Amino acid sequence: MIYTPYGEPEPSPENLMATEFFDFEDPVVRKFIRLAIGDASEKMEQAVRLFYAVRDRIRYNAYDLCIDPLRYRASFVIQNGEGYCVQKASVLIACLRAIGIPAVIGTSDVVNHLKTPKLECLMEGREIFMHHAYAVMQLNGKWIKAVPAFNIELCERMGVAPTEFDGFEHALLQQFDAQQNQNIVYLKDHGYWSDLPIERITTDFSAYYPASLIGLGSN
Repeated sequence: MIYTPYGEPEPSPENLMATEFFDFEDPVVRKFIRLAIGDASEKMEQAVRLFYAVRDRIRYNAYDLCIDPLRYRASFVIQNGEGYCVQKASVLIACLRAIGIPAVIGTSDVVNHLKTPKLECLMEGREIFMHHAYAVMQLNGKWIKAVPAFNIELCERMGVAPTEFDGFEHALLQQFDAQQNQNIVYLKDHGYWSDLPIERITTDFSAYYPASLIGLGSN
């Protein structure tokens, strides 16, 4: 695994490989890609369609904050039909690599002010969401971040603008709503990995989050 703590990822064959988590050779992932891309022939349009397919066809579930590695495989997430940001980023990266677009995973610590009362209770006073994840893809010689986390139905229910992606600019979670209330605060960038850093993520989760929260996804 190649880790890039600072700067942009270097070109590498590993940015296109199938892995245990970015398992794009699985028939489930292949079918998802085929349905998402449709008749698009240009790489950028394919990437845009894949972003929206992952954003909206896989429901965001903040309560799937699990430490079971199986649940982070792209094929599992697609079959499960839901996941949180790390799981959904894994799906997008797998799909992008399958069509020949180099992609890696990036993570940051954030504060999310859109927490539900239930999630606030489960967090037991903790404010930081560790390892908020996004896909980072190389298009037209430029590395672009894309967060396919919040599906359109969730955004409408929460009254926030959905994250849009045009293939040219970064697509990050909206930091402010229409009334200029702050929703998301990006605190610390952890860099980029050529594969999902599952040990680091699960170790940090286990050390920080209440056991009742990280155990929900395994039940």
